[in-house]
Amino acid sequence: MEAMVNGIPVHYAEHGTGTPVLALHGGGVDHREIMGALEPLFAGRPGYRRVYPDLPGMGHTPAPEMVDGADAVLDTLLVLVDDVIGQETFLVVGHSYGGYLARAIANRRPGQVAGLALICSLVGEQGGGDERPEHVILYAAGDLDVDGALEPAMAAEFRNYLVVQTPETLRRFQETVAPGVALTDQAAAERIAARWQLRTAPEQAPAYPNPTLILAGRQDATVGYAGVWRLLEHYPRATFAVLDRAGHGLVHEQVGLVTALMAEWLDRVREDAAGA
Repeated sequence: MEAMVNGIPVHYAEHGTGTPVLALHGGGVDHREIMGALEPLFAGRPGYRRVYPDLPGMGHTPAPEMVDGADAVLDTLLVLVDDVIGQETFLVVGHSYGGYLARAIANRRPGQVAGLALICSLVGEQGGGDERPEHVILYAAGDLDVDGALEPAMAAEFRNYLVVQTPETLRRFQETVAPGVALTDQAAAERIAARWQLRTAPEQAPAYPNPTLILAGRQDATVGYAGVWRLLEHYPRATFAVLDRAGHGLVHEQVGLVTALMAEWLDRVREDAAGA
């Protein structure tokens, strides 16, 4: 599907009906990674309309020169919300860079965003000095033929992304990560990355009052795990979990825990709505 937003054709996938859930992927991939992580959760949970956009410069959404940083990306998403979701109450989920943008959306529109879920969120200004663990491979299946399954550059991406390397994480990488990597507009990505910080930090607002879930990978060498802890006071309804055996690809490495914690978050949001 496609929505014209400020002259930009924003591509998105949509599944289901009911309460809208806006799910934002991380940098250098497309909507397929976050969609692949979340759709099994919703398979047995009717009543949710899941909207998965490709961020500008990734997937099938172009990034013209006017998209010159995070603020332009955020503005694009806010207009997309107005066009595709309207005034309905909705939920926001974000992974990595998508988590940073999700925090901004939730804090700008706390009366409309009924719940926020963050997975390995880029922290931003507050976490700029955080130490991040070195990338490690905690487990690699002995019979895993990465080089036979992926071309060399993508095989290196796999090895540098996953701390648990099994036939299952390789399959998920092949199906939901690698296709988006190939579609990324590198020039646009570099232009946006040069101004990746929002002019106004997401948490420069009153505390976000609605049910929140914050997940971090203990072995995440990309954004670390300590920075998001300092955000906790801003989210008084947050469940916070740091998962072992998980790096920045936590959604692929701890599928059971992610599904259980996301399900519990949805239950808290639904409980709040019922009590309103």
